[in-house]
Amino acid sequence: MESLKVKDYMNARPVTFDPKMSLSQALDKLLTAKQIGGPVVDENRKVVGFLSEQDMIHKLLKVGYHCQDTHNVGECMRQDVLTVAPDDSIIELAETMAGQKPKIYPVVDNGQLVGVITRRDVLSAISTQIGDCFKHPV
Repeated sequence: MESLKVKDYMNARPVTFDPKMSLSQALDKLLTAKQIGGPVVDENRKVVGFLSEQDMIHKLLKVGYHCQDTHNVGECMRQDVLTVAPDDSIIELAETMAGQKPKIYPVVDNGQLVGVITRRDVLSAISTQIGDCFKHPV
Protein backbone atom coordinates (compact mmCIF):
# COMPACT_ATOMS: atom_id res chain seq x y z
CA MET A 1 0.00 0.00 0.00
CA GLU A 2 3.01 2.29 0.49
CA SER A 3 3.53 2.26 -3.27
CA LEU A 4 0.27 4.14 -3.87
CA LYS A 5 1.19 7.62 -5.13
CA VAL A 6 -0.76 10.86 -5.34
CA LYS A 7 -0.14 11.08 -9.11
CA ASP A 8 -2.03 7.82 -9.67
CA TYR A 9 -5.27 9.12 -8.11
CA MET A 10 -5.18 12.91 -8.58
CA ASN A 11 -7.44 14.90 -10.87
CA ALA A 12 -5.08 16.26 -13.53
CA ARG A 13 -7.70 18.72 -14.84
CA PRO A 14 -9.05 20.53 -11.78
CA VAL A 15 -11.05 23.70 -11.77
CA THR A 16 -8.72 26.65 -11.18
CA PHE A 17 -9.25 30.33 -10.56
CA ASP A 18 -7.52 33.57 -11.46
CA PRO A 19 -7.03 36.05 -8.58
CA LYS A 20 -8.69 38.82 -10.66
CA MET A 21 -11.80 36.75 -11.47
CA SER A 22 -15.08 38.02 -9.99
CA LEU A 23 -16.66 35.91 -7.27
CA SER A 24 -19.81 35.36 -9.33
CA GLN A 25 -17.69 33.93 -12.17
CA ALA A 26 -15.81 31.77 -9.68
CA LEU A 27 -19.09 30.51 -8.23
CA ASP A 28 -20.37 29.50 -11.67
CA LYS A 29 -17.11 27.72 -12.41
CA LEU A 30 -17.11 25.91 -9.06
CA LEU A 31 -20.71 24.74 -9.38
CA THR A 32 -20.22 23.58 -12.96
CA ALA A 33 -17.15 21.57 -11.96
CA LYS A 34 -18.96 20.11 -8.91
CA GLN A 35 -15.87 20.63 -6.76
CA ILE A 36 -15.73 22.02 -3.23
CA GLY A 37 -12.89 24.36 -4.07
CA GLY A 38 -9.86 24.83 -6.22
CA PRO A 39 -6.43 26.37 -6.47
CA VAL A 40 -5.91 29.97 -7.48
CA VAL A 41 -3.06 30.16 -9.97
CA ASP A 42 -1.05 32.90 -11.64
CA GLU A 43 -0.19 33.03 -15.34
CA ASN A 44 2.65 30.51 -14.79
CA ARG A 45 0.34 27.98 -13.04
CA LYS A 46 2.00 28.73 -9.71
CA VAL A 47 -0.43 28.24 -6.82
CA VAL A 48 -1.01 31.62 -5.15
CA GLY A 49 -4.08 30.70 -3.10
CA PHE A 50 -7.05 28.42 -2.64
CA LEU A 51 -10.74 29.22 -2.95
CA SER A 52 -13.31 27.02 -1.21
CA GLU A 53 -17.08 27.05 -0.95
CA GLN A 54 -16.74 28.05 2.69
CA ASP A 55 -14.51 31.02 1.80
CA MET A 56 -17.10 32.24 -0.70
CA ILE A 57 -20.32 31.97 1.31
CA HIS A 58 -19.95 35.08 3.47
CA LYS A 59 -18.90 37.36 0.61
CA LEU A 60 -21.50 35.98 -1.79
CA LEU A 61 -24.32 36.59 0.67
CA LYS A 62 -23.45 40.29 0.52
CA VAL A 63 -23.18 40.18 -3.28
CA GLY A 64 -26.65 38.65 -3.52
CA TYR A 65 -28.17 41.07 -1.02
CA HIS A 66 -26.76 44.22 -2.61
CA CYS A 67 -26.76 42.84 -6.18
CA GLN A 68 -23.22 44.13 -6.66
CA ASP A 69 -20.38 41.85 -7.71
CA THR A 70 -17.57 43.95 -6.27
CA HIS A 71 -15.32 41.21 -4.86
CA ASN A 72 -12.75 39.14 -6.69
CA VAL A 73 -11.11 35.80 -5.98
CA GLY A 74 -7.91 37.43 -4.70
CA GLU A 75 -9.84 39.14 -1.90
CA CYS A 76 -11.57 35.95 -0.81
CA MET A 77 -8.96 33.21 -1.28
CA ARG A 78 -6.75 31.71 1.39
CA GLN A 79 -3.09 32.40 0.79
CA ASP A 80 -1.71 29.73 3.14
CA VAL A 81 -2.10 26.70 0.91
CA LEU A 82 -1.00 23.19 1.83
CA THR A 83 0.19 21.29 -1.23
CA VAL A 84 1.44 17.80 -2.03
CA ALA A 85 3.79 16.41 -4.68
CA PRO A 86 2.85 13.82 -7.33
CA ASP A 87 5.19 11.20 -5.83
CA ASP A 88 3.92 11.64 -2.26
CA SER A 89 2.42 8.56 -0.62
CA ILE A 90 -1.36 8.22 -0.56
CA ILE A 91 -1.06 6.60 2.88
CA GLU A 92 0.87 9.55 4.34
CA LEU A 93 -1.66 11.94 2.82
CA ALA A 94 -4.53 9.87 4.27
CA GLU A 95 -2.93 10.13 7.71
CA THR A 96 -2.67 13.91 7.31
CA MET A 97 -6.28 14.14 6.11
CA ALA A 98 -7.51 12.12 9.11
CA GLY A 99 -7.09 15.26 11.23
CA GLN A 100 -8.74 18.61 10.65
CA LYS A 101 -6.75 19.25 7.46
CA PRO A 102 -8.13 20.41 4.10
CA LYS A 103 -10.34 18.08 2.09
CA ILE A 104 -8.58 18.94 -1.15
CA TYR A 105 -4.90 19.54 -1.88
CA PRO A 106 -3.27 21.11 -4.93
CA VAL A 107 -0.62 18.81 -6.41
CA VAL A 108 2.49 20.79 -7.31
CA ASP A 109 5.52 19.68 -9.31
CA ASN A 110 8.50 22.00 -9.87
CA GLY A 111 6.44 24.93 -8.58
CA GLN A 112 3.56 24.40 -11.00
CA LEU A 113 0.07 23.02 -10.45
CA VAL A 114 -0.35 19.58 -12.03
CA GLY A 115 -3.62 18.53 -10.38
CA VAL A 116 -5.60 18.23 -7.17
CA ILE A 117 -6.35 15.33 -4.87
CA THR A 118 -9.38 15.07 -2.60
CA ARG A 119 -10.39 12.90 0.33
CA ARG A 120 -12.62 10.98 -2.07
CA ASP A 121 -9.61 10.26 -4.33
CA VAL A 122 -7.68 9.00 -1.31
CA LEU A 123 -10.61 6.81 -0.27
CA SER A 124 -10.77 5.44 -3.81
CA ALA A 125 -7.09 4.47 -3.62
CA ILE A 126 -7.62 2.77 -0.25
CA SER A 127 -10.74 1.00 -1.54
CA THR A 128 -8.84 -0.38 -4.52
CA GLN A 129 -6.11 -1.66 -2.22
CA ILE A 130 -8.61 -3.23 0.19
CA GLY A 131 -10.42 -4.87 -2.72
CA ASP A 132 -7.14 -6.39 -3.91
CA CYS A 133 -6.44 -7.71 -0.40
CA PHE A 134 -9.72 -9.57 -0.14
CA LYS A 135 -10.00 -11.10 -3.59
CA HIS A 136 -10.33 -14.83 -3.21
CA PRO A 137 -9.41 -17.31 -5.91
CA VAL A 138 -12.43 -19.00 -7.46
